[in-house]
Amino acid sequence: MKTKKELPECPVATSVSLIGGKWKILIIRNLKSRTLRFDELQIDLDGISQNVIIECQRQLIDDGLVYRNDYHENPPRVDYGLTDLGKEMMPIIDALADFGNYYKTIVE
Repeated sequence: MKTKKELPECPVATSVSLIGGKWKILIIRNLKSRTLRFDELQIDLDGISQNVIIECQRQLIDDGLVYRNDYHENPPRVDYGLTDLGKEMMPIIDALADFGNYYKTIVE
């Protein structure tokens, strides 16, 4: 996790630094209901490369929003889920979804 000194002064900028970009917020959205394996995440995120998903996952894990569970099995089995801190972001994700749905109703 980042220290307070590493975070922006503005609380909105802090939130955006944690979930900014196209993919991080979609990863969080996909982990909303259950844990997922890497391949499941990649399939649900059409157009994301393996390198990008790995980097986003690392950042989300480092920021304490997502956890990685390695079962130490052969063949390897790893899944990803939201931490309690990550679950605190659900109202934000839900509000974005609500606005997206509303916006679709008012545009031609």
